[in-house]
Amino acid sequence: MKLNKEITRRRTFGIISHPDAGKTTLTEKLLLFGGAIQEAGAVKSSKIKKGATSDFMEIERQRGISVATSVLGFEYKEIKINILDTPGHKDFAEDTFRTLTAVDSVIVVIDVAKGVEEQTEKLVEVCRMRKIPMIVFINKLDREGKDAFELLDEIEQKLNLKVTPLSFPIGMGYDFKGIYNIWEKNVNLFTGDPRKDIEETIEIADLENPELDELIGAEAADNLREELELTEGVYPEFNRLDYVNGDLQPVFFGSALNNFGVRELLDCFVDIAPSPLPKMSDVREVKPTEDEFTGFVFKIHANMDPKHRDRLAFVKIVSGKFERNQPYLHVRQGKKLKFSSPNAFFAEKKQIVDEMFPGDIVGLHDTGNFKIGDTLTQGEKLNYRGIPNFSPEHFRYINNADPMKSKQLNKGISQLMDEGVAQLFTLDLNGRKIIGTVGALQYEVIQYRLEHEYGAKCSYENINVHKACWVESEDEKSEEYKEFKRVKSKYLAKDKQNQVVFLADSAFSLQMTQQKYPSIKFHFTSEF
Repeated sequence: MKLNKEITRRRTFGIISHPDAGKTTLTEKLLLFGGAIQEAGAVKSSKIKKGATSDFMEIERQRGISVATSVLGFEYKEIKINILDTPGHKDFAEDTFRTLTAVDSVIVVIDVAKGVEEQTEKLVEVCRMRKIPMIVFINKLDREGKDAFELLDEIEQKLNLKVTPLSFPIGMGYDFKGIYNIWEKNVNLFTGDPRKDIEETIEIADLENPELDELIGAEAADNLREELELTEGVYPEFNRLDYVNGDLQPVFFGSALNNFGVRELLDCFVDIAPSPLPKMSDVREVKPTEDEFTGFVFKIHANMDPKHRDRLAFVKIVSGKFERNQPYLHVRQGKKLKFSSPNAFFAEKKQIVDEMFPGDIVGLHDTGNFKIGDTLTQGEKLNYRGIPNFSPEHFRYINNADPMKSKQLNKGISQLMDEGVAQLFTLDLNGRKIIGTVGALQYEVIQYRLEHEYGAKCSYENINVHKACWVESEDEKSEEYKEFKRVKSKYLAKDKQNQVVFLADSAFSLQMTQQKYPSIKFHFTSEF
């Protein structure tokens, strides 16, 4: 019984958006309402050098962007909420894609002035493919922006979603008066006073109530009545089943920086968002209510505490109860491991826990046993799929800039690659190491972290590679495969798992190679 009760009170979700749409600010304000922090670390303010709670790597504080997914857990109205705040910057999209395998629902943040942006489109597409329930939060309403209906149309067309507003703005920018909460049938007035933690809410079930005219003025009240009538006519009624199946997306309006509309979002989220869902493994579907524990590693983070050189594997619990000091099977290695100090998270603050339940994210101290995608079970041999490595888009040779520190450099590169920051390829021809990344900014992050966390210096050198493809051949002894390896030897490398990778120097040469060797398969993700 306890297991079922714990499962129903869990909500694990990710927050995704284009950079600067206000994702980290929203995370902060959700924590504020959950009573998890006393004062939001004004994200942009240079006067307060607190930095956002979820940005805890030194480089994130300097740049003011999130480069790693952080996990934050807190209680709200007896519901245990786990937020995974993801990087919005496209150079770190891979971290975000992996995180989406560990969430049960998603909040998409959209900037009222910029509307739907490119990065949001890519991430929403992944959620749509995986049928992840989504709530849309339109942010920054205290600034001049697009009309509410125009935004709703844009979300439907560009993101291919079916939306229904559960709150509606009264005015915008300079005329912004507040929000009408369709879900709870009340008006939330905007005073624009940032010192107020929570704005006042006035219940108005009947829109014809003359009190509405007194509150916001006759003109604004008439406008609101017209707009709400139009919304009822145009958009479908909210249906929770459609939302949970990923077929309908509720929309909320607000301003995270001013704490406005955030409580409405959180209250509705707690009511409608799904508790942990079943997950498909390579053998069968695993339900959260099963007695036996299973979970998978979706992220590895080295040096969360630079003083201790610790590595943590983030494990999403899929079923059963995780207990401290119990032996669990590491399926890939086929050996049992015990964990004496499993961690629960609150950004970089960690606390040791005795038990965790489905939907929770547990941090396990790792001495190098784990890699991304590994499965832990109570003994059953199954693997969770769907955590791919993407083919990188940028390639550079990595050179050691300090010959006295080659051991530190190798250790640093090895650990950062396990984290999934980038991918390492070793050329068959001369053993030179090439680093492939999804975005160019990652090279800076790698250089910075190698120096500050491992005391090693590296330099980069350009290399002409268009695309990396993982090579698969059904018969490795065939003449065709031998000829391919001989002719293309200078373009072949091994990845960290010792799989053969073909580094094509142009789109044309890749096309020609595929035509010339039809029995060989070239994959753009390494999960096949």
